[in-house]
Amino acid sequence: MSVVVLTGAGISAESGVPTFRDADGLWEGHHVEDVATPEAYELAPSRVLRFYDERRSALAGVEPNAAHLALARLEEALGDDLLLVTQNIDDLHERAGSRHVVHMHGELLSALCRACEGRVRWERELLDHPPCPGCGHAELRPDVVWFGEIPYQMDLILERLGRADTFVSVGTSGAVYPAAGFVQHARRNGARTLELNLVPSEGSMWFHDSRHGLAGELVPAWVDEVLGARTG
Repeated sequence: MSVVVLTGAGISAESGVPTFRDADGLWEGHHVEDVATPEAYELAPSRVLRFYDERRSALAGVEPNAAHLALARLEEALGDDLLLVTQNIDDLHERAGSRHVVHMHGELLSALCRACEGRVRWERELLDHPPCPGCGHAELRPDVVWFGEIPYQMDLILERLGRADTFVSVGTSGAVYPAAGFVQHARRNGARTLELNLVPSEGSMWFHDSRHGLAGELVPAWVDEVLGARTG
């Protein structure tokens, strides 16, 4: 059994992490184009660095919820047969116990050097332009995939989607590509597809089954089904 699970903002929202974009079109009070594009960084690097420094600091105030814990339990049972892909840049999956997580949009607890292109674990502020531990240049930026940039590990993700038996989307809007197209890719290659989301996503029509409600309730119930089927 090969399973690919995609998680989005909805799973972390139940832990208190603000969702990617509120109903008013703002992201934590900012226009997306002001904090989440390469152009924004070139225009106002201090504003962008401060924004991500604040988000990194806020991680200390949130904890994994039942959905994160259930997916860690599923990984423990399935091992390498599970690929957990997240659009989220927080570390809640790891803190819940998941060991192998693909952060396709990068991580708050990582910095990317624009000089040497090295990626380094980072828990401090970037606003004071610290030197890169690898090359010494003061060119560290958030290791976050901004609009117009290519998500991480796409080759791996598409390869696993192409041979998955099951694809599950948790807490995603179905509006941001390329992740919004994962369900179609998996389904074309024979996977059963399941959506677990608070409300129907923009791509709900592509799923064989859609269940709507809190991720903290839906995900543990689905994991119990999978594990029960394996032992039954």
